[in-house]
Amino acid sequence: MIDLTLSQLAHAVSGELRLAEGDTADTVVSGVVDTDSRLMEPGGIFAAKPGEVTDGHLFVDAAVERGAVLALVERPVESAVTQIVVTDVVAALADLAREVVARVRAGGDLRVVGITGSNGKTTTKNLLARILEGEGETVSPRASFNNEVGAPLTMLRVTHSTRFLVSEFGASGPGEIARLAGLVDPDVGVVLMVGMAHAGGFGGIEATLAAKSELVRALRPGGIAVLNADDARVASMASIANERDAAIRWFGRGERAADVRADDVEVTASGTRSIVTADGVSAALHLRVLGEHHVMNALAAIAAATALGVPLETCVERLETVDIAERWRMQPLGSDSIRIINDAYNASPDSMSAALRTLAQITGPGERTVAVLGAMSELGEYAEEEHDRVGLLAVRLGIQRIVVVGPDARRMFLEAIAQGSWDGEAVFFATADEAFDYLLTELRDGDRVLVKSSNSAGLRFLGDRLGESFS
Repeated sequence: MIDLTLSQLAHAVSGELRLAEGDTADTVVSGVVDTDSRLMEPGGIFAAKPGEVTDGHLFVDAAVERGAVLALVERPVESAVTQIVVTDVVAALADLAREVVARVRAGGDLRVVGITGSNGKTTTKNLLARILEGEGETVSPRASFNNEVGAPLTMLRVTHSTRFLVSEFGASGPGEIARLAGLVDPDVGVVLMVGMAHAGGFGGIEATLAAKSELVRALRPGGIAVLNADDARVASMASIANERDAAIRWFGRGERAADVRADDVEVTASGTRSIVTADGVSAALHLRVLGEHHVMNALAAIAAATALGVPLETCVERLETVDIAERWRMQPLGSDSIRIINDAYNASPDSMSAALRTLAQITGPGERTVAVLGAMSELGEYAEEEHDRVGLLAVRLGIQRIVVVGPDARRMFLEAIAQGSWDGEAVFFATADEAFDYLLTELRDGDRVLVKSSNSAGLRFLGDRLGESFS
């Protein structure tokens, strides 16, 4: 974080400053800001956020032991550290992030990119960060820090030497993206797709569309909207961009004209090859991240980077250094004989479909497809229908072993059976441990195994265990 005095910090968050011995209102603080006392560093600021399971106020002393010099609290605590008492710690983080980014913008050439979409945010964020970090100091979220806490914590890592801030904006309801993006007023807003992920929380696909549109509405006047030309709902956001006097930069693979596009896409077990064209300039790209769907994420990253002045050739060179999108996202594990693809950090109907299609595409003659599938969360009233669709798709793609895990995913198994996948082709297990025991004896040389579920289903740990067992 940038240097701020304790009085400036208190003013930024509208809090009451309670000084510890040795500090004054002019004492300067510039350390890391975090809500996890275990991640605190010397000179840092600990945000004592109340939680559903525990309360951050209980860990102030632990944070101080690790070097915290300031605590943001909602009530004073008995501790020998300076405290700023606020009404709401989470709101204070947002206020502080707004202040820090505004100060950095005023004193330098910081450019802010916001990314949203029903799927692909984290992958696109990582790809774009890899491109931009070669241009100058780049701040981007750890893992999927994209909510009301994670996004401000990322913003608070900027300094006066930061050239690019890449923010990922997720949401489980209306208004959240508007609040988060409104903290930084992005120069570039990337909208990847509008799908069924979190549709239960939003109340339907049209409500999801409205929520994702909030990023385009939050653009700075004269900013750039990077939009998916192949998604009709995303394409409809062009009218909002026009209202904001924002330029539009299209990416896609379909018939609609796009500023950045990919042709001659070839999917293999070592990644995806394509010819990428940006503004009339073409280059061959070998993206080592598994899955044809990640081509669109790469196009989005290229569209944003080239809008910021990075040449296409440089974008391609840097993208080809990326091995995986993120841990538990199409992560290759195991060995050449039994390959495990652990993609169980998150799941939606769109990403589940993409992962299954990738499994089918990368499995060669003499090899066997095995899909280990868990529940997709946050689908609300659409859950049963969408789980049925996944079971149907797995059968239609000819997946040779369908292993469904967990009661919430059982509809996939039942639909697979109904579609003719029986006699051991489709099996169901209530727990990951039972599935693990089965797979230890079932898997054989030449198997290509996809492990896919939402985070809440916990199959990412099953994928890790399988990877270790067959490495």
